[in-house]
Amino acid sequence: MTTLLQPAPDTGVLPRVRWTITDAWTLTARETSHWLRQPFEVAVGLLFPIMFFLMFGYLIGGDMPVPGGGDYREALIPGTLAMTMMFGVEATMTAMAEDAKKGVTDRFRSMPMSASAVVLGRASADLIQSAVGLVALVLCGLLTGWSWHGGPAAMALALVLLLWLRFAMLWIGVYLGLVIRSTQATASVQILIFPLAFLSNVFASPGSMPGWLGTLAEWNPVSASAAAARELFGNPGWGGDSWAATHPVLLAALWPLLITAVFLPLSVRRYRRLSR
Repeated sequence: MTTLLQPAPDTGVLPRVRWTITDAWTLTARETSHWLRQPFEVAVGLLFPIMFFLMFGYLIGGDMPVPGGGDYREALIPGTLAMTMMFGVEATMTAMAEDAKKGVTDRFRSMPMSASAVVLGRASADLIQSAVGLVALVLCGLLTGWSWHGGPAAMALALVLLLWLRFAMLWIGVYLGLVIRSTQATASVQILIFPLAFLSNVFASPGSMPGWLGTLAEWNPVSASAAAARELFGNPGWGGDSWAATHPVLLAALWPLLITAVFLPLSVRRYRRLSR
């Protein structure tokens, strides 16, 4: 551990990048080790998206039509996967706020370690947990009769795009945790996340919504990832003739890139400016 915390020699870009990656991996291991001591929270995180799928697929949406035909549950699984990637912002925010409240952040700042490694370690740990949740929901879908109809490459690309959205959303959580620094504010963030997740094409076609609302839903990052996953999985979707509806894979790649480009630098800058 002592070796990992020694300052990296400032002899060039590559040594600094290598040291940042090493520090980030150390902090990622720290975060993931906490899961063993919090099995209940991990289980709830895995069951939450499964509950949403079962509730909407079997209790609410059993008779919902899909434009062009197809099984509603097959359209629902990719949407649920995308929505799951949206959730978790509040958990990341709470973890960052708790570290700041307990003095862990100040401890890290007193060490000769990269500022970006701290936020990267947090985001990487949450991304690993998200990947586990994604696999759990895919298995749940397979057990209930869902299947994909594309090849392995399309399947892999769909999962990568979903995790790409999750990676971007994590940076919003990291930034909010560093700015607000209050665990009590999590409830407020949850109130904002739910409308953003539901104002999408996850559960219903944007074409069934009022014009302006349908436009917002089509251009929602969650909608882009859901539509891209449906296309790559070969599952039925809502269709549409707008640019967002006809280029979902490209939009699913661009939205997370834009979000990450904004919130990753903001998170690193905010961390560096925290008062000791």
